Amino acid sequence: MSSKIVGTLVLALTGFAAMPAIAQSFRVQCPTSTITHPTAANNNSEPAYTSPTSQTLGPNGYLVPSTNVNGAIKCQQISGGDGYATMGDGTQTYMFSFGPLSGITNISSGQPGTEFPAGFNTVFGGTLVPGDPATNGVVYNGAVGLTPDADCIADNAAAAAAGSALPCPNLPANGLDGHVDPRPIMDVGVMNGNIPAPLMAIDEDDEFFLTLTNVGMIMRPDLFEQHTVHFHGYPNASAFYDGVPDASVAINIGGSFTYYYLAPDAGTYFWHCHITPPEHLQMGMVGQIYVRPRQNRVPSSTTLYAALTAQQGDPRTACNSAADILCSNPLPAVNTGATGGGKYAYNDGDGSTAYDVEYPLQIHGFDPNFHFVGMTFNPEGFTDMKDKYFLLNGRSYPDTVTAGPLSTVSADGVGHFSQPLPSIINITAGQKALLRISDLDVTEYQTLASLGIRMHVVGYNAKLLRDQAGNNMSYYTNSITLAGGESLDVILDSTGVPVGTYYLYTPNLDHLSNDAENFGGLMTEIHVN
Repeated sequence: MSSKIVGTLVLALTGFAAMPAIAQSFRVQCPTSTITHPTAANNNSEPAYTSPTSQTLGPNGYLVPSTNVNGAIKCQQISGGDGYATMGDGTQTYMFSFGPLSGITNISSGQPGTEFPAGFNTVFGGTLVPGDPATNGVVYNGAVGLTPDADCIADNAAAAAAGSALPCPNLPANGLDGHVDPRPIMDVGVMNGNIPAPLMAIDEDDEFFLTLTNVGMIMRPDLFEQHTVHFHGYPNASAFYDGVPDASVAINIGGSFTYYYLAPDAGTYFWHCHITPPEHLQMGMVGQIYVRPRQNRVPSSTTLYAALTAQQGDPRTACNSAADILCSNPLPAVNTGATGGGKYAYNDGDGSTAYDVEYPLQIHGFDPNFHFVGMTFNPEGFTDMKDKYFLLNGRSYPDTVTAGPLSTVSADGVGHFSQPLPSIINITAGQKALLRISDLDVTEYQTLASLGIRMHVVGYNAKLLRDQAGNNMSYYTNSITLAGGESLDVILDSTGVPVGTYYLYTPNLDHLSNDAENFGGLMTEIHVN
């Protein structure tokens, strides 16, 4: 499918006017308003949650909001390509990987790269060069390459002067219609792979526009690899945007595609490329996305129980446990009277998943031989795949306790932020830390143990641990075990815990190594300050 057809199809399905036929292969999309969020001025922040969005039949036959619109619009741009990462023993490892093409400053500081339209639709005033922001420390979170569409501006001006119909009738006054300059995209996106892939975060009721731009794999020019984004376990209503190439589309080198999602139930999810998954996952094309609950937006004057009761009026998330055996978020069995105003992992209705700080932790493993073979044009031994580097957020100990992004000099001779997401955990005494733990390892089960601070497991695979009667099924433990494709939400409560350093590590001793080097691997530190 050509990029022009894909771009037109994406716009048609999401209810926007099609781009003119002069569209190029690289494009981004971040509308300031949509059918679901019709007022542009309200889409750059999250409104307080007071009741479900009401819907009415619009003039064109679509359901449109009538009052109390919840959520906002979020956008992000990523690249699909390759790069290098540095392991805990100093070895540079080649990767197939995703990299950031928006939110580059936020991502370098360990934050999600997801932006509101006002931030995403910002033109960079300078010149981006390979390695930015690692190279020059630039501060920019908009879409890389975004620029006014000069051709459309000129064509409209000429048509207006001649009294003819405008060739680009939907061009905004600022000239931004998704047109991008491919030069900065290639400068920033090539050899700029991240492990884990760029972090994404949205809120329930948001509309999320995610643009994937395939910049090619420079170290393997013989591979004309397509890439996709598949949100694993994510309740996506449309197969077209699910990223499985058999049922959707795959993005060729030199092309862009914008995925569209309406944020589903809260929880910790993850995503990966779905082209030859055993290869692309092992090579590093894995990332994390989490959805924040509506309960975060409940005012402090409202009880959480009343807010969750109100949510039952939203057909999309109504939870009638008597009739729906798949109901995952029933009202709690006991009304604790807890009020809003805090941060929560789920819409619990009783404050049982409250936390103060959160840390996404993605478990992964690398087979150095498989990665070497992947770079050297040799056949890959899938049946002999054996991880020897064990990673938390792309780092093995002692790099796991290094603050800030880790940089790797790639084959282009430029330093890139290869592992931007720290994995050290800092908690102020008396606070609670939410660990959003996911495992995308291809070959191994992974266990994490906590010494001195109990783990309170509140969610599994993006579902609140609660039975149909509303009874709390969360549990306390000192260790958790995950297989590839699983996630857990764990709360560490430092109340009564002495100030000091604690360890989060694997008791699988053969996973406490960096290839042949001992005293590394799957381990990090928890600092109670």
